[in-house]
Amino acid sequence: MKKLFAILAVMGVMTLGSIQPMMAQEEAAAAETTVVEEGGIHKEIKTKYIEGGADFMSLVSIALVIGLAFCIERIVYLSLAEVNTKKLMANLEAALEKGDVEGAKTICRNTRGPVASICYQGLMRIDEGLDVVERSVVSFGGVQAGYLEKGCSWITLFIAMSPSLGFLGTVIGMVMAFDDIQAAGDISPTVVAGGMKVALITTIFGIVAALVLQIFYNYILSKIEALTAAMEESSITLLDMIMKYNLKYKK
Repeated sequence: MKKLFAILAVMGVMTLGSIQPMMAQEEAAAAETTVVEEGGIHKEIKTKYIEGGADFMSLVSIALVIGLAFCIERIVYLSLAEVNTKKLMANLEAALEKGDVEGAKTICRNTRGPVASICYQGLMRIDEGLDVVERSVVSFGGVQAGYLEKGCSWITLFIAMSPSLGFLGTVIGMVMAFDDIQAAGDISPTVVAGGMKVALITTIFGIVAALVLQIFYNYILSKIEALTAAMEESSITLLDMIMKYNLKYKK
């Protein structure tokens, strides 16, 4: 029995010794496969892009790039238009409380953004009466809102164009598939695969481009809504301050 146990122990040690190198080899192979897969993602995208056809894929890419350019321009413009509205109105109130209208105008001139511009226009008409100030603020607010929305129509155009170009590529791919069937006189999967691949790839890239632009567009709309609300609130606050401190008008 002792000899039997000794033999089994030796066999177990030998088995473990042979299993461990095999496991190490399998782990190394799995790691190499993972590295290859990770390194090949961008290659795979590039390959699919080429397989989709240079004509329609380049059109989708152009629509995406131009749409992103408009989005970036709007985001930069709207970011520069944002100011600390509460601080601005507090400074204006401190000046108007003393009756220093010129000082309030100076504060507005030295502050960027549509909120300060609207307040400045209202202060410019302060000698003509409250009704004139209100009309001036409302009119100039409409102008500033137009500036905020400038270029957004182009973004919506490219959002609509991207999937449309993808679907156009889909139709072209289907036509190519039927041409191949007609030429080969056979409807086997091998004959149809080329045209179907073009159709599906162009559709995917068109939809992805539209989704990217739509995300940026919604972000831009949220910034425009926030600025518009700040403009309206500041206009009302300015009119309330003029009435509160009973600023004198020239008759």
